Amino acid sequence: MSEGTDPTVSAGAVVGLVFAIFFAVGVVFLCVVLLRLAQVLKETKELIAGISEKTTPLLGEITTTVVTANEQLGKVDVITDNVSNISTNASALASTFSATVGGPMIKAAAFSYGVRSAISTRRKADVEKRVKAELRAERKARKNKEG
Repeated sequence: MSEGTDPTVSAGAVVGLVFAIFFAVGVVFLCVVLLRLAQVLKETKELIAGISEKTTPLLGEITTTVVTANEQLGKVDVITDNVSNISTNASALASTFSATVGGPMIKAAAFSYGVRSAISTRRKADVEKRVKAELRAERKARKNKEG
């Protein structure tokens, strides 16, 4: 090339330059994307580490809670069995009491009813006798006055 002449750029050189610019922009874009992806992966790693650190003691506490709950349920089972035994014993005691005391009480009630009934019948009979005796006495007294 000589001095003073306009350099001419061929079409292939322009196309090559455009592709080189696009390639450089693409490489820069990919570098930015890879940097952001690296940051996301780093934060994800930290998040997983934090979850692991907090989950392990929490699982220990849950295990302790479940063991304690099972112990309490065992105690409740014992209490429930005792209450069942008590109610069975109370039922048996009530049956025994009614069989032991109920029969004689019924007999005593029947006897007292019979005595009351006999006394009231006797009183009625006594009253009827007195009334009949007074009526006879009045009739005799009338017959004696008339006669």
